[in-house]
Amino acid sequence: METSYQIRSAYRDEWDDAMALAWKTFLRFEADVYSPEGVRNFEEFITDTTLHRMFVMGVYQMFVALDQDKIVGMITLRNSTHISLLFVDEKYHRRGIGRALMKHLTNYLLSEVGADHVTVNASPYGVGFYHKLGFKDLRPEEVKDGIIYTPMKFIL
Repeated sequence: METSYQIRSAYRDEWDDAMALAWKTFLRFEADVYSPEGVRNFEEFITDTTLHRMFVMGVYQMFVALDQDKIVGMITLRNSTHISLLFVDEKYHRRGIGRALMKHLTNYLLSEVGADHVTVNASPYGVGFYHKLGFKDLRPEEVKDGIIYTPMKFIL
């Protein structure tokens, strides 16, 4: 079943719903390979009031994918060119939403930021997705504060 969805910048009042989607999806697809410390640190990251303030101030970008009025995907950007979070609702996996969010983000980076690359610390579950999009590993998988990731880069 193909669904139509819209991708746009997130509104301020959508923060909680987007972070709830990130948490729910993290628990379903990531948490089982993380240590308790890693799970706790991820939860602290997405509930941090400083991060929310940065979003409200416009220095932490978030784009959302919507099916009608429901957020079904989200991607965030920090430090101008680093993907911080990318999550798609489990019910919407394999429908091109992650790819469409990335396309929207790369268009934003090219037109608004003038960037020539984007980086990500890909989670174990996300590594294959990023490779399909053309991201290259910068280093082997790392673990910091219980968070498991592979540093990657994509040239725009």
